[in-house]
Amino acid sequence: MATLRLLLTATFVLALLPACGGGNDGSGLSGRVLIDGSSTVGPLSEAMAEEFMIANPNVRVTVGASGTGGGFAKFFRGEIDINDASRPVKAEEVAGGYDFIELPVAYDGLAIVTNPSNTFVECLTVDELRRVWAPNSAVNNWSQVRADFPSKPLTLFGAGTDSGTYDYFTEAIVGEEGASRADYTASEDDNVLVQGVAGDQGGLGFVPLSYYENNRERLRLVAVDGGSGCVTPSAQTVNNGTYTPLSRPLFIYVRADRATDPTVRAFVEFYLENAAALVESVGYVPLSEAGYAAARERFAAGTTGSVFAGGTQIGVTVEDLLRRSNGNDSAAAGSGAGPAPAPTPAPTDTAATR
Repeated sequence: MATLRLLLTATFVLALLPACGGGNDGSGLSGRVLIDGSSTVGPLSEAMAEEFMIANPNVRVTVGASGTGGGFAKFFRGEIDINDASRPVKAEEVAGGYDFIELPVAYDGLAIVTNPSNTFVECLTVDELRRVWAPNSAVNNWSQVRADFPSKPLTLFGAGTDSGTYDYFTEAIVGEEGASRADYTASEDDNVLVQGVAGDQGGLGFVPLSYYENNRERLRLVAVDGGSGCVTPSAQTVNNGTYTPLSRPLFIYVRADRATDPTVRAFVEFYLENAAALVESVGYVPLSEAGYAAARERFAAGTTGSVFAGGTQIGVTVEDLLRRSNGNDSAAAGSGAGPAPAPTPAPTDTAATR
């Protein structure tokens, strides 16, 4: 967290605190807010927790990182108030659990990275990545990826199966969520993946873009050709939709029964009110102001359920989904019986592929 503290200057903190509704000195808030889930979203929630506790010293906000799937297991057992998620909730995770409010908080890109000593890979196509990561793939040498690559052992690093990053990557690249070869170094902790690729000259891995940004000297970034030429991930290419198909939304999920608790509610309001300012400082891409406004509206209304069809939808903006669902989400509300059917996806164009 030292890096995050350096990023949050005194000027920024003073500017940020007044934005919190109910978070000023003398608010009278106390108690705990328990968060777990995605290691991708974790740094954002940790930074948000630090700022909220400065404004509310009698509140303790704790943030764990069990992976999106591990966090949802705790969430639907009633063990935590909020789950950080790098993918939408799945229908099978909801069954028998608590009602929830789904709130997008940022966009992120998945970065394809190699060891810095690798100077021959500038760009990989989605088809090349698919052949490498497909179930039962026998590709174990760089020369098998592309004929003009040197004959060097290929070592793979990627998110563990409890990670939302794994779910998103496999659907976007392999074409089926949860389908991939098993013989790779897997971890729900993205720092482990960074260390692995950085320590192996034949390493190839995928990590959240923010983890690359924080480890530029240890990793080499690879562009991805999704069919329209090679594009390097950045805040700009994630935001404008040109880095496809590895751009995705990030979420927090709030238990509906805990959203009425004054401390939990104040923290979530603080999160949504200040996300646009803090997201970039921890390496992610903010939603549009319309997206945050729709998320705040959704939370204020207590609208439960998911606007996704129980899983990832590649190439659909959360802004569009939230705009359609707010005030017209009766199928998603209430029982915790599973996410609502998704609205018709937005057209696949520059604005709709973020």
